[in-house]
Amino acid sequence: MTVNLPIYFDNNATTPLDKRVLEAMMPYLGADFGNAASKFHVFGRRAEAAVEKARCQVADLIGAKSEEIIFTSGATESDNLAIKGVAEMYREKGNHIITCMTEHKAVIDTCKYLETKGCRITWLKPDEYGRVTAEQVEGAITDRTILISLMAANNETGALHPVAEIGKVAKNHGVIFHSDATQAAGKMPVNVETMGIDLMSISAHKMYGPKGIGGLYVRRHGPRVRLAIQMHGGGHERGKRSGTLNVPGIVGMGTACDIAGSEMLKESGRIATLRDRLQEEILNGLNDVALNGHPTERLPNTVNLSFAYVEGESVVLSLANELAVSTGSACSSESLESSHVLMAMGVPEAMAHSSIRFSLGRFNTTDEVDYASERVVEVVRRRRKMSPVKELQEVFGVRGT
Repeated sequence: MTVNLPIYFDNNATTPLDKRVLEAMMPYLGADFGNAASKFHVFGRRAEAAVEKARCQVADLIGAKSEEIIFTSGATESDNLAIKGVAEMYREKGNHIITCMTEHKAVIDTCKYLETKGCRITWLKPDEYGRVTAEQVEGAITDRTILISLMAANNETGALHPVAEIGKVAKNHGVIFHSDATQAAGKMPVNVETMGIDLMSISAHKMYGPKGIGGLYVRRHGPRVRLAIQMHGGGHERGKRSGTLNVPGIVGMGTACDIAGSEMLKESGRIATLRDRLQEEILNGLNDVALNGHPTERLPNTVNLSFAYVEGESVVLSLANELAVSTGSACSSESLESSHVLMAMGVPEAMAHSSIRFSLGRFNTTDEVDYASERVVEVVRRRRKMSPVKELQEVFGVRGT
């Protein structure tokens, strides 16, 4: 078994930059340094052409038209622009937004902010697998509903909502449908037309592109979605997002989308095989391990496991020099609170604290999976021997959950 340590299994937090993406970006970090808004000389026109090529590449990945892509600084900004933009633009029509308790904090905190401004938010509770149904969504719609915001794939468990079914419900009721597809785009087929999505947030660094660049799909026809501007200035991005364009980042994002579009199906199949191998080897080596999320309706790269009688954080820290994994969402990893995603799913708090997320990626290998599973089993066994809860269970039959 040949591996280079440490092994990176935290691809839902961020992915390494693909060398092909870096190569495409390099000219725009050097000789082609122009401002894409400076269209009266060759430097600006080269930059503008590169941006428009990338816009087409992003649009192609999600089944959109290039003029429907707005470049942002990342998915968090895209979520804010979509949700706040709809809430302000359509406030005369209504003030009701439907979302889910397991959304990313970029959606949850934005909705909580809007609650302070008079919006009414319905927080759908997911099932034990972390999914909501189209029937739940439909049952929550009122004549004041202006927006449904539900992620395509969960960042912690990989669980997939039935987005296409929800899109049909939204269309039938004339409600705008926003989906945070940060984790889904590039890992699985996503199409805004077949899924009935009106607004979609995506990010480059989740698909082997650079950090600090993302996009928002905004439907222009059937219906045309209008947004209240959140970033005022020079009127960039058709007036929807002012600010000098990050040309190298945009080129990188376009290239990352292009690579994902051509390699996704083969790559996802290979990664899913690695994911299943990792899960099987850990479950074969340990008792009292629970899978969090749906066994099949999840991202091909993600497995979230709870290890009874140990703290997930202690296992992660014990492996820190060998294996990069996560105890939850990277954006809230400094918090000692239980994962809001797992708690919403009804996972007992002790098991939520013992959870670890493994998210594999393009550059992981079978040898890395075998090494990682072996070391996880060893560390969990060792930590359990030190656990007073485990000792009580063995002596008195008291369970740690």
